[in-house]
Amino acid sequence: MHSCCSKQVWRMSSGNGARRKVSKQQQQQHIGNMEPPDHETLSEIKGIFSKVRAYVKPSRGEWCIPDPNVALRHPAEVNSRLQVLKESLNAVKNQLSDKNVQVWHQHTNSTNRAGKVISAVRSAANAEICTQAWCKFYEILGTFNLLPDEALQNGELNTVHLCEAPGAFITALNHYIKTNESTRYCDWGWAANTLNPYHEANGGSTTIADDRLIANTLPWWFFGSDNTGNIMIQQHLLDLQAFVSNMRRVDLVTADGSFDCQENPDEQEALVASLHYCEVTAALLLLSPGGSFVLKMFTLYEHSSVCLLYLLNCCFQSVSVFKPATSKAGNSEVYVVCLNYDNKEAVRPLLSKLIRNYGPHLADREALFLNSVIPESFLKQHEEVCSYFHTLQVETITENLQLFEGMSTEQRQRLDHVRDCVAQEYLQRFQVNFLPRSRWISRNTVTPACCRVSAGRPLGQKKQTGSFNERRELQTLTWRERIHRGCHATCIQRHSTEDRGTGCMLEGPLSNCQYQSWYVIVGAALPSVKNSPFCEAGLLNHLNEAMMDPAVNWFDVPPCDSCHVACSTSLLSEVASLCAFKSNGNKKKKCLVFGSPSVWGDFGSPTGDLILMFSAEASFSQRGCISLHDGEPLYQQHLLGCVIYSLQTLSSGDALLLPLFSALTRVTAAVVHCLNACFRSVSFKCPPPAGIGGAVLMCVGFCPDAAAQLLPTLTEVHTCMTELLGVKEPSGGEKQVLQFVPMEGLLTGGLTEFLWTMNTEIIQRRLHLLMQS
Repeated sequence: MHSCCSKQVWRMSSGNGARRKVSKQQQQQHIGNMEPPDHETLSEIKGIFSKVRAYVKPSRGEWCIPDPNVALRHPAEVNSRLQVLKESLNAVKNQLSDKNVQVWHQHTNSTNRAGKVISAVRSAANAEICTQAWCKFYEILGTFNLLPDEALQNGELNTVHLCEAPGAFITALNHYIKTNESTRYCDWGWAANTLNPYHEANGGSTTIADDRLIANTLPWWFFGSDNTGNIMIQQHLLDLQAFVSNMRRVDLVTADGSFDCQENPDEQEALVASLHYCEVTAALLLLSPGGSFVLKMFTLYEHSSVCLLYLLNCCFQSVSVFKPATSKAGNSEVYVVCLNYDNKEAVRPLLSKLIRNYGPHLADREALFLNSVIPESFLKQHEEVCSYFHTLQVETITENLQLFEGMSTEQRQRLDHVRDCVAQEYLQRFQVNFLPRSRWISRNTVTPACCRVSAGRPLGQKKQTGSFNERRELQTLTWRERIHRGCHATCIQRHSTEDRGTGCMLEGPLSNCQYQSWYVIVGAALPSVKNSPFCEAGLLNHLNEAMMDPAVNWFDVPPCDSCHVACSTSLLSEVASLCAFKSNGNKKKKCLVFGSPSVWGDFGSPTGDLILMFSAEASFSQRGCISLHDGEPLYQQHLLGCVIYSLQTLSSGDALLLPLFSALTRVTAAVVHCLNACFRSVSFKCPPPAGIGGAVLMCVGFCPDAAAQLLPTLTEVHTCMTELLGVKEPSGGEKQVLQFVPMEGLLTGGLTEFLWTMNTEIIQRRLHLLMQS
C-alpha cells in the first residue's frame, strides 16, 4: 500500500483521427430546410451573441495595484448608484416569489432563445458531458482568444479548473482542442479541483453529486490534505500550487464556483463574495505571465465585486464581462474573461496579504480597497457595465412574466423560429464539429464507472419544488411535517410486510480486486455524515434532521407492531439453505455470528449441518453512531476488526452473519467490498431481528485463498485506524481513515447498487419507526 499523494496531470496528445462527415451534411440539410431569418430575427440573434462589455484602460496608466498596506484594513463602502440597481433588480425578481419553480423553469426554458443549443450540439458534435456549462464555455472559447499564443506556438497547453464539478469546462476544452486546426496537435495537460462528491461531510447544497468525469479521472482532481476539496482553505491553496508544480507553466485558470443561494436570492452576490476572492487569489498565484482567467460571477453591485474587478483590470491587459448566449438571460450569471496576465510581479506583495487572510470569510471582514484608491474613471465604467447587464436581465424577466400570462400562436411560432436560428448560428459561429467517443477524456473506459453509479442515483443539485414562498414556509415546519409533504412519505409510512432485501445479492469471490493498488486516505475526523454516494440524498437529509431533534431518543424508539421483523431462526435457515446451495461437499459448515446469543435471541432448533460460532464483539453497537451513522472511527475500527477475525477463523465454504449499522461511508462500503471479495455471495436482511442494528450481512461460501491475499492489507488499515483513535492534532482536531479502497473500486460492479438498496431500506426503516413513535 502507499499513501495518497498524487501530483499527476492528465496529459494527452490530441492526435489526428477521423471526423464523421455525415453529421455536417445533416447540419447543412437542416439549415437548408429552415426558413431564412428576417431582418428583425437577424438583429435579435446578433444581440444574443453580443452581450459583452470590455473595460478600457486610460492611456495615462492610472489603473494600478494599490499599496498592500492599505488593503483589507477598512470596512466595506456602499456605492449608492449600484445599490439602486440592486434594489431595482430585486424588486423585479420578487415578482417570481409566488411562482412554482418547476412550472416557471419549464416556461423560461421554452422562452430561452438558446434553449435548443444543447440538443443541437449533442446531435451534431457527440459532446462529452454536454450540459449548459459545456455550451457556455465552448462559446467563451469561440468568442475570446483564451488560449495564449505562446502556448499554441510551443505546442504545450496547461490548464487548471477550480470548482469544476462535474467537469463540463474540461470536456468542452478537450472538444475544442481536438476539433480545431490550430490546437489539434497541442499537448494538453490539466488538473482540476472541486468539492469532493465522495466526502461524507460535504453538504448537499454545495456539493455537485454528478461524478461522470470525476469517477474516471480521479488522479487529476485535487481534493486537498483533508480530502474535502474545499478551495477556501489556506493550506489547500498552497498544496494546489504543489499539485500542479510539474506543469512547465499554467496558461489558463477557470473558476466556475457558486453556492446554492435559491433560498436567499436577493443576496447571492454577497454570499459568494469570499469564494470569488479565493478563486481570484488562486488564479493570480497559479497563472504564468501571459495566461488567461475565466471567473463566473453574478451581479457586480457590492463593494467586494468592485474591488475584485478593479484588481483584475490592474493585473490583466484585457478584462471583459460576458453573458454567453447559452447562459439563461433571466439569471444574474456573467463571466469575467481576463486575457494576458501581465502584472504578476507587481501583484506579489498584495497577493501575499490575500493569502495570509485567505479563507471562507475573506470578503466578509474588511474591504479589499477603499473607494478613494479606486479611480473615478474605473468606477464610471463599472457602473455602465452593471447598468447594461441590469437592463438585459430586467427586460428578460419582464418579458417572461408577460408571456407567462399567455402566449399567442404567432408569438410561439416566432419564438420557435428564433430558437432554431440561434441553435444553427451557434453551430456555425463556433464551428462545432463531431468528436468520436474514442477521443473523449473518458475514452479509455469501455463501460465507465460513472455510468453504473449514475444509473441508481440522481445527478447534480437537488431538485426544488413549489414556489419560493412555499419553500420558505416549509422551513418553518417540523421534520415530521416535511416528511409528510415530501416525495418519500409513502415509502417511509409503509409498514414492512416481508423481509426487505430479498434478491439483492453480491456474487463473489472477486478475482480483480487489485488490492495491491489500494491506499489509505487519512483526513480530519468526520463531524457528520451529510453526503454519501451510496444513498439517496433526500432520505439522508430527512434522517439527519430527525437526529437533530432533541425530543428524539434514538435508544428508546419502540418497535412498530404492524411491521414484520425477521426472526433469528428464519434468518439462519436462509443462510443454511444458501450454504447447501453453494457447498461442494457434505462436510459440516460453520457460521460465525457476531453478537452474543442473548442479543440474537432464540435460534430455535439445530439447523442441519450448520455449526454456530458466536463472537460477542460489539461491532453493531449504536452508541456513538447517531449523527455519524457508520462514520464514527471506533465503530469502523471494530467493524474492520470483526472482518479480519472472520477471515482468520473461517474455513472453506463457511458462513458469516455480521450486523451492520449502515454503509454510508467509504470505509464501511469498502468493508462490504472486502467481504464480496472473500465470499461466494453477500446478501442482507432488513429489518433484522430486534436489537441487531440496521441490517444483517449474510456472507456465504468463504474462500480462504482470496482472504489470505487480502488479510495483510486489512491488518495494516486496522493498525492505522487503531493508532489514530483519540490522537489529537496540534490544532486540537482528530483524524481518521476516510478511505482505503480507491473510489474506482467502490463504483464498479454491483456494489453501488447493493449499498444503495441496503442503505435505503435501513434509513426508511429508521424513519418509519421514528414517525410511528
